Amino acid sequence: MNLFIVDTETTGLSPADSRCIEVGGILFSVDDRAVLGQCSFLLPADENPVAHINGIRAELTKRPQAARSGLEYFYALAKHANYVVAHNADFDQQWFGQGALPALTQQWICTMDDVDWPRINRTRPSVMHLAVAYGVPVWAAHRALTDCIYLAQVMEREPDLELLIANALEPKKTYMALVSYEDRQKAKDAGFRWDGEQRRWLRKLRDYQVSDLNFDVREVAAWLSRESEGHLGNGTHWARRLQQEAER
Repeated sequence: MNLFIVDTETTGLSPADSRCIEVGGILFSVDDRAVLGQCSFLLPADENPVAHINGIRAELTKRPQAARSGLEYFYALAKHANYVVAHNADFDQQWFGQGALPALTQQWICTMDDVDWPRINRTRPSVMHLAVAYGVPVWAAHRALTDCIYLAQVMEREPDLELLIANALEPKKTYMALVSYEDRQKAKDAGFRWDGEQRRWLRKLRDYQVSDLNFDVREVAAWLSRESEGHLGNGTHWARRLQQEAER
């Protein structure tokens, strides 16, 4: 089995008003626990308001480089992968299929949300926390290929990687935490994120993860289906019903 580990550096949070300015990729053999190929390249941008974070000045992206060849090699590597892997995959995936970056059509695996790393006791760990937990030296941050290398070296050190990937591919359901305002820290500690618009704590979980929680949850799809049978009213009513559910 081969994984294509990818990472992006961008000028902002959304393709709607920002650009991807760097792409990194590593083709990783799970069977061999080894890197088969890797590359990174820059994409031109007129400005980068977050250069102080990723260290990529806009003028650097316009220097002569083999970006076209890098892009071709990147997608050549991708063709040999069974799955695409990224840390915070929802963020990275949105940049593919936009502009100069064709879509990556394989199923994506998120190493932050989908993989239950046994050496780290926290939900949604950063790449740095994950690397440190596996004894991977951390020498730099916020460049695309560097973060890919960290993930590859973590995978090299994980003896049960095949099992972790198999579990990561299991379907998840979205649950809302049924906690009171006073107990909201329980949901936060368990990796639930606050949806300010719908006023609820949400997290995608597998069935076996639900049983490990120390508070009640309810599957969102099932709850919405029940409400839509004639009981789901306007937004105010919805928010009130969510609060009632949480206080039950």
